[in-house]
Amino acid sequence: MIASQTSERAFFATSAALFAISAILTIVGCASMSAMNAMPMPGGWTMSMTWMRMPGQTWGGAAAAFIAMWDIMMAAMMLPSLIPTLRRYRQAVSTTDGLQLELLTVLVGMGYFFAWTLFGLLVFPLGVTLTAAEMQWPALARVVPVMVGVIVLMSGALQLTPWKTHNLARCREALHHAHLLPAQTSTAWRQGMCLGLHCCLSCANLTAIQLVIGVMDLRAMAFVTVAITAERLAPASRLVAQAIGVIAIAAGVFLTV
Repeated sequence: MIASQTSERAFFATSAALFAISAILTIVGCASMSAMNAMPMPGGWTMSMTWMRMPGQTWGGAAAAFIAMWDIMMAAMMLPSLIPTLRRYRQAVSTTDGLQLELLTVLVGMGYFFAWTLFGLLVFPLGVTLTAAEMQWPALARVVPVMVGVIVLMSGALQLTPWKTHNLARCREALHHAHLLPAQTSTAWRQGMCLGLHCCLSCANLTAIQLVIGVMDLRAMAFVTVAITAERLAPASRLVAQAIGVIAIAAGVFLTV
């Protein structure tokens, strides 16, 4: 009993430390990006340097820098909703000994964030391609503010659909049956990957809001973090998701108009 309580306290202390470190690094990264000169664009908006290659930097180096930033940012955003899920997993496989339990927990977390890393690898070339197109065609750049509003509106509308309800339910229930599977390292990794993929799909529309408003915009990041945490953990998840959708739709209409 004492060993179990000690393990539980160590889990929460480690999780809190990881969240604090990732949040601080994210805030520092956002501040450094804001300090850089953003490029004025036709249409009265400014382009972030996130999708641009720095002088002397290769595209491989730019991609690696983005993924490092992306993983840190995702840790800060997703840990508030992931920690309770990991705790339920630990309770489901609590019959394993202390060191094995900690290893399984780490592997589930690593599998989860590996799925988000794969998502980031898809996002980066898309962002680079769109940035290049906006710089090449001024007519496209002029309509970007309207496009941002439309994407936010559409992302909010998706919150009200059966698609969102289905994927949110799969995300919330991904590790509920962990006790039925063997407590092995390979299984833990696969369970983490499965949870991460479900989460990526469930959060895709909310992540899109952050990407179009600004991948390093702290206000968008805070809204998306609170929204994801609330819809993942609240008992009435469907109602919470719909309320978030209404807020996003209102914001999308405002931005578009």
